[in-house]
Amino acid sequence: QVQLVESGGGLVQAGGSLRLSCETSGLTFSRHVMGWFRQAPGQEREFVVAVGRNAGNTYYVDSVKGRFTISRDNAKNTVYLQMNSLKPEDTAVYYCAAAYTTVIPTTAGEYEYWGQGTQVTVSS
Repeated sequence: QVQLVESGGGLVQAGGSLRLSCETSGLTFSRHVMGWFRQAPGQEREFVVAVGRNAGNTYYVDSVKGRFTISRDNAKNTVYLQMNSLKPEDTAVYYCAAAYTTVIPTTAGEYEYWGQGTQVTVSS
């Protein structure tokens, strides 16, 4: 049984930082691209960032470049999202997802496994 469990969300003031974690089990972590998506109320789930299987390549949506950093620890089967300089528009439920592929997908439908999400709220 594949499980992805996010943690680290919370309430933070604008300009602050949070570090999200996504611990996985039941899948061959090193063979999966890992991504983070987010969904704000009334909006569709959007791609934020993903990291390749060996962490050698990453892809960020423009709105988070320079502020967010994705990393992975294949020994711990965990992917992280360091979020700095947070803005109110970053407020959303953040989901991690896994895709069994060698390229980095940017659409939700290309990811097979999902976590339950963690709420990030940035106050102004």
